[in-house]
Amino acid sequence: MFSKETLVFFCVYILWNVYTFFLVWSDKNKARKKVWRIPEKVFFRWALFLGAGGILLGMRVFRHKTKHYKFTFGMPVLFLINLIVLYFALVQMAGLPAIFV
Repeated sequence: MFSKETLVFFCVYILWNVYTFFLVWSDKNKARKKVWRIPEKVFFRWALFLGAGGILLGMRVFRHKTKHYKFTFGMPVLFLINLIVLYFALVQMAGLPAIFV
C-alpha cells in the first residue's frame, strides 16, 4: 500500500522521536546529578524538526520540565504542527488525496 520511501520516512520519524524521548531522560538524569544540562533551545529545535512527540512523552514519563510554561504550552503546539506536517508529507509521498486541503 505504501511506497518504500513512505515507510523509510515513517521509520525515521519513529527513531527520531525515540531519540528525543531519551534526550529528555538524559536531561532528567543530569538534573538529578547536578551536572551540565541540555539547553532548552536544543529541545525546541529537535521538537521543531518532527521530534515533539518524543519530547512530550518523555516529559510525562519522566516528569521533567512539566512546570515550565514554555514546555507545557510550546511542546503540544509543536506536536500539533508536527502532525500537520507529517500528514501532508505522508499524503504527498503516498499519492493519496488530502482530506483537509
